[in-house]
Amino acid sequence: MLKRFFPFIAWFRDYGLDSLRIDIISGLTVALVLIPQSMAYAQLAGLPAYYGLYASFLPPMIAALFGSSKQLATGPVAVVSLMTAASLEPLATAGSQGYIIYAILLALMVGVFQFSLGILKLGIVVNFLSHPVVNGFTNAAAIIIASSQLSKLFGVYVDKAQHHYETIFRVIAAAFHYTHWPTLAMGVFAFAIMFGLKRISPKIPNVLVAVVVTTLLSLGLGFQHNKVVDISAIQSLEAIQLIKNINKSIDTINRYSKERAIINKALETTIKEHNIIALLDAEHNVSVLTTNMELSRYSAHKYREKIRSLLFEGVLQADESIIFYPKNNIPDGYASDGRIWRIKVGNQPIATDNLLMMGGGAVVGMIPQGLPSLNVPKIDFNIITHLLPYAAIISLLGFMEAISIAKAMAGKTGQRIDPNQELIGQGLANIFGAFGKSYPTSGSFSRSAVNLQAGAVSGLSSVFTSLTVVIVLMFFTPLLYHLPQSVLAAVIMMAVIGLVNISGFVHAWRAQWYDGAISIITFVCTLAFAPHLDKGIMIGVLLSLIVFLYKSMRPSVASLVRVDDHSFRCVTTHGLKECEYISMIRFDGPLFFANASYIEDKIMEIMLKKENLRHIIIVSNGINDIDASGEETLSLLIDRIRSAGIEVSMSGVNETLVNVFRRTHFTEKIGTNNIYPTMEDAIANIYKKAHKGIEDGQCPLMVPPYAISK
Repeated sequence: MLKRFFPFIAWFRDYGLDSLRIDIISGLTVALVLIPQSMAYAQLAGLPAYYGLYASFLPPMIAALFGSSKQLATGPVAVVSLMTAASLEPLATAGSQGYIIYAILLALMVGVFQFSLGILKLGIVVNFLSHPVVNGFTNAAAIIIASSQLSKLFGVYVDKAQHHYETIFRVIAAAFHYTHWPTLAMGVFAFAIMFGLKRISPKIPNVLVAVVVTTLLSLGLGFQHNKVVDISAIQSLEAIQLIKNINKSIDTINRYSKERAIINKALETTIKEHNIIALLDAEHNVSVLTTNMELSRYSAHKYREKIRSLLFEGVLQADESIIFYPKNNIPDGYASDGRIWRIKVGNQPIATDNLLMMGGGAVVGMIPQGLPSLNVPKIDFNIITHLLPYAAIISLLGFMEAISIAKAMAGKTGQRIDPNQELIGQGLANIFGAFGKSYPTSGSFSRSAVNLQAGAVSGLSSVFTSLTVVIVLMFFTPLLYHLPQSVLAAVIMMAVIGLVNISGFVHAWRAQWYDGAISIITFVCTLAFAPHLDKGIMIGVLLSLIVFLYKSMRPSVASLVRVDDHSFRCVTTHGLKECEYISMIRFDGPLFFANASYIEDKIMEIMLKKENLRHIIIVSNGINDIDASGEETLSLLIDRIRSAGIEVSMSGVNETLVNVFRRTHFTEKIGTNNIYPTMEDAIANIYKKAHKGIEDGQCPLMVPPYAISK
């Protein structure tokens, strides 16, 4: 009983000091990969980098303690991070306080959903995400994730567009206008380190080495170079006017937002009071305000775009202050400081007396030292309603990723994986993670592989991983200040290379063309609708269900004859000659309301086609289930066949059908002497009666048939 509730108790059977030493080394090794990866993935999710460390604090330990896999490494992962950003961006600005609160709430929702599925033993629901759908989505997600890091790699800033591909076009245009070459060089150097060490010695933590080396370079070279100045230091009337214009637009947006919030509250009151006139007025006012807000947002976007395109050169003054002139417009007699400067602009008004000028690359910056406070996330039912479909998709995707990794490792270690227990473990990891300010997490393929390669004996390795993250949060966060953002972008891009699987499309197509088509359509739709990733995966799931329903409604119905090896084969598939007097019809699939009429139509077609038909044998080996509609159709079909002067029998009736036939008295209707255990028994008993008075001795059911000439 204790092991059911606390699976980790089983770890300590035959556990010794050698196992403890291996688990400590494995946990530390995984942590060295997890710490830089988690920070990168947090930024992919639209959160400050240190929230990746918060997501690496409780989830790895809780998932290991209550899951069924001993080597699965849980924490921030690329696809779940991307889905988190996609679900939250319509609600709040990435990185804002509201956005962070919603991300933590989303983790709680994902955890509750996964835990509930595990407790109810409904892990089977993950089967709604078929392999072709997941393959198409994962490949598209890998491209989206990698391309989303291009702006950080080139050191440019753009506003996100309605669609991801439009955002990438903006990034490319900005990169052509201006690329911060030191930023690009840092990213490329990080790529070279990771790729080179992976080829030379896979055991070396290449990500950690790249992070340490580039952070030291960033610190030594003064990679980040910002100045806070008054607007009077900007010697450009155009820039000053643009700053005034964007501040005005942002103030207008904020004012409209407050007015809309007030009207929305009034709208709720009018709905409760059933005041139709007031309701219509309020809805009209909300619509007008929303339109005005969109116009102001568009104006603000255009102003931001123009400000970001402005490049300045700095001129050092005698008092060590700097005056900024437009690039290539420095007055004669003044010398440039050799840097290209840009104005930092975001979604908040630009403080004219506290203007941030960027003359270097972007770094991670200040990371709060110490552990996050543990508290229950703020519950907002309006937000929960919006996030519910995203939470369900993230739960299923995250669990599918985790269970796939766990099963792959179990094949090598021989351990037993319980999908429902793994759901409980992942669910509790996200629930407790939300208490510790984590966003949604899942099992990581790369870190699990590191854990397995390091020889982890039990889930204690993940406990030591969490403890290592705790030590970093408490004592070493200042060391991460100078970590370049372009290096984190390189870490993400390097990690998602493994998600690209072109052979998955080929394999799905070879298995069934429609599976390949579903995979490709899911891939294209996910790319086209990004950042609304839920639409791509929903289309894939819908197509899979349509194919499943179509196949269920039109299952295989085969006319059988005997071939040279004495087995029975389909006439149509192999181009074989049929018996004129006996038809053996095999129905593959459950017989239920959706396809009952289909088998009836097929048998009627055969009866019309074969004028000399005397007996029909319904081969029931493939009918594994039957409902009331199927039994009723079968009963009426027996009457129609016999009314046409044709006899009917059944063979290979399994126990499920026998029980239904007995309860509905179908057995008495068809006659017990017309139900045979095998096809051979059916032919042996029927052949002579059906061929009575026929001299043709070459019946395809008794001797090898002749192929029909084409």
